[in-house]
Amino acid sequence: MNPKQIKIKDYDYTLPDSRIAKFPVMQRDHSKLLIYNKGVISEDVFYNISKYLPQGALMVFNNTRVIQARIHFHKETGALIEVFLLEPAMPSDYEQMFQTNVECSWYCLVGNLKKWKEGSLKRTFDVKGHSVSLFVERKEEHGTSHRVIFRWDNTDITFADILDSVGELPIPPYLNREAQDQDKVTYQTVYSKIKGSVAAPTAGLHFTDDVLKDIDAHGINREELTLHVGAGTFRPVKSDVISGHNMHTEFFSVHRSTLMNLIVHKANAIAVGTTSVRTLESLYYVGVRLAANMQLMENQLHIDQWEPYETAPLLTPVEALQNIVDFLDRNCLTTFHGSTQIIIVPGYEYKIVKMLVTNFHQPQSTLLLLVSAFLHGDWKRIYDYALGHDFRFLSYGDSSLLIP
Repeated sequence: MNPKQIKIKDYDYTLPDSRIAKFPVMQRDHSKLLIYNKGVISEDVFYNISKYLPQGALMVFNNTRVIQARIHFHKETGALIEVFLLEPAMPSDYEQMFQTNVECSWYCLVGNLKKWKEGSLKRTFDVKGHSVSLFVERKEEHGTSHRVIFRWDNTDITFADILDSVGELPIPPYLNREAQDQDKVTYQTVYSKIKGSVAAPTAGLHFTDDVLKDIDAHGINREELTLHVGAGTFRPVKSDVISGHNMHTEFFSVHRSTLMNLIVHKANAIAVGTTSVRTLESLYYVGVRLAANMQLMENQLHIDQWEPYETAPLLTPVEALQNIVDFLDRNCLTTFHGSTQIIIVPGYEYKIVKMLVTNFHQPQSTLLLLVSAFLHGDWKRIYDYALGHDFRFLSYGDSSLLIP
C-alpha cells in the first residue's frame, strides 16, 4: 500500500478522559511499564526496565529542556493576549537567543489575535531585583504563526531571565488544567539540559538518577542528542488520508562523539521517545544526501516529510553515519545541526532504532502511526492491553518498551 494513502480512521481507539493522566505518579520510576517483546506482552514497574535491555546496547536520550513558552499581556482595554513561542527568528540559534539582551524575535502563536490589531503591548515585572519593562510588537504572518519582536529596557537581563520570570510552562492542552509550580519539575526529564522545547520528550519523564545508574550498572551505554519539540506535536491529523497532513519541522543537533558511538554499535540504538526516533532515523537520510554531494551545507540538509519513501536505501546505516562524521571533519565542526519534517508511518523501514521506549499516544495521531510502523502494524493489541490493565495514557501516563 502507498504510505500516503493510509487512512487515519484505521488508527483510532476509544480513550476515556479518565484514562488520561492529569498528573504524574508521585515517584517517576514507579510508573507502569508495558513490555512488548516480539509479540509477547507483559508488564512490570518502570524502575526494572534495565533487566529487559541487552548488555552492551546503546540507549539514546533527547536532552532538550522545555521553556516557559507562554507569556500573557493585558491591553489597556483589559483584553488578555497570549504569545506562545514556537521557534527563534533572530537570532535563530537557540543558545544565542537565550543569551540576548535588549531585543530578539520569535515566531509565535497569538491567542486572542482579533483583539491585537496593531501597536505594541507592555508588561512590567521584577527580574533579579530589577524592574523590567517588556514590549512586544506583532509583525508579518509566518504560516499559521506571526513574527513577534521582543524588546526590554535592561541590558543586564537576558531573554532566558525574562522567560524564567514571566513565562508559563506549556503543559499539553489535553490535560485541561492550568500549569502548576510542580510541573516545572515534573514536566522536565532529569537529564534535560538544552533549552528550546515547547513540549517535553515525555518517554524520558519516567527516568530517575537511580534508574540511569542501574542502566549503567547493567553495561548499557548511554548517549544524548537534542531535538527541540515543537507545538506541532499536538496538532491532530484532520485529513482522511495521511498525505493531506503537513508535518511540522523540528530542529536537532548531534555531537560527533555520539555519531561515533552509534557507528561502534553498528548503528543499532534503543531510542528513548519518538523525538529520539525522529532524529536517529533522519540521520540516515542526511548521510544519504551527503553521499550524493558532500559539498552541501547544513542548511541544505533538511529532511523533507516524504523523503524516506522516495529515497532508495543505497547505503548501510553505518555508511550513512560515517558520511556525517566525514562532513563534520571536513568543515571543522564538532556537532551536526539539522532539521527534519520526517513522517514515520506504516511502510517505513527503520534503519537505526531497534528498540523503543515510549508512552501511550493519542488516537489518530502521527505518533501512533510511528509506533504502528515500528511494530509492523501490531499496535492495537498493545493499546487494548493497556486499556484493559489500568495503564495511564499520554504525557504524564505510563510507559512501554517495544521490541519488534
